[in-house]
Amino acid sequence: MKEITPNNTNTTNNSKPMQQRKRKADTLGYDLNLATSSGGETAEKGGDGPQRRLWVKDRSKDWWDKYNSADCPDDEFRKAFQMGKQTFDTICDELSASVAKENTMLRDAVPVKQRVAVCIYRLATGESLRLVSKKFGLGISTCHKLVLEVCSAIKDVLMPKYLQWPNHESMSVISDEFETLSGIPNVVGSMHTTHIPIIAPKVNVAAYFNKRLTDKKQKTCYSVTIQGVVNANGVFTDVCIGWPGSMPDDQVLEKSALSQRADGGLLKGVWIVGGCGYPLTDWVLVPYSQPHLTWTQHAFNEKIDEILKVSKDAFSRLKGRWSCLQKRTEMKLQDLPVVLGACCVLHNICELRDEPVEPDLVNEVVDDDDDEMVVPEVALRSEFASKARDTMAHNLLHHNHAGTSIL
Repeated sequence: MKEITPNNTNTTNNSKPMQQRKRKADTLGYDLNLATSSGGETAEKGGDGPQRRLWVKDRSKDWWDKYNSADCPDDEFRKAFQMGKQTFDTICDELSASVAKENTMLRDAVPVKQRVAVCIYRLATGESLRLVSKKFGLGISTCHKLVLEVCSAIKDVLMPKYLQWPNHESMSVISDEFETLSGIPNVVGSMHTTHIPIIAPKVNVAAYFNKRLTDKKQKTCYSVTIQGVVNANGVFTDVCIGWPGSMPDDQVLEKSALSQRADGGLLKGVWIVGGCGYPLTDWVLVPYSQPHLTWTQHAFNEKIDEILKVSKDAFSRLKGRWSCLQKRTEMKLQDLPVVLGACCVLHNICELRDEPVEPDLVNEVVDDDDDEMVVPEVALRSEFASKARDTMAHNLLHHNHAGTSIL
């Protein structure tokens, strides 16, 4: 490779291939900045002074330096990252051992805070990698790699701590909170399934085709699913991520670890409340879906709706905080579960630390899941559950716990 010095004005043909390769590299997002001085040059001591040996790209980090400064107001930081500086610092501390890299002779490692910030900002805004790259002064490919690395660390380090199925003691507390809310006993979770838009995958494309969303938007849509169970405070206790968008809610449930947990007897004597897209089973409690409901059944459905609202609102806050969930992502299909799981974990951390989410962001969430649910072919799968639901409906009405809008 021809060495180029600051005073070299040689314009022979030997320099043209180098310039062409540089332009091509910039277009493809390659990071040629192997080792830079403060001026963005690769320096070498000796001779008559510093000499530039490689083409490099001098990237500004002014935007990130502003938000990384102690003088940055917390409100301004929260608007960019959907969390306050203390919550962000806590996440960085917990992930530090997993995401930190050592400096090498060729370059200084990207600091932990900047690594985590790239990931969270990308999830919070859904901005393109090119825009994220400009704001953080890093290469496009570097930003993409950082997002995946930090999301993987969140899954490995933070998910076991912040997204757990409740133990027996916690179940009792959750049950009491849901009963206070609705009057329905032994409810330990509110369940909902949402769809995340994706570009058409290269393989098995028909499985990811979302007919309901396609009919609604009048354009071809593809998606993957997130099935989530939340406690009475809207914190996720279980998620099942990544099944194709053509799969109805009851089939996603059947394939989930939650269903396996129930088959193993771990949900005996408790209920998880779901919408009409789920079947009525020994552990899944759903509204009455037949036409011409009685007053008792309608009043029961009103109380079930109060429980379901908890999970629907949680998903609205999830999508409001992490705008990447509302946009068709260019991420590879195999990377999506880890990224979507990281969003759920970060949601829980924000909820547990009382991080507010801007109402405008929540109101902007447009969810196809508010449409009429597709009732399973076999909606009633437990005679026990059918009788138990009738008993609960009767008790709610006659013990003044039921709603009064229909009465």
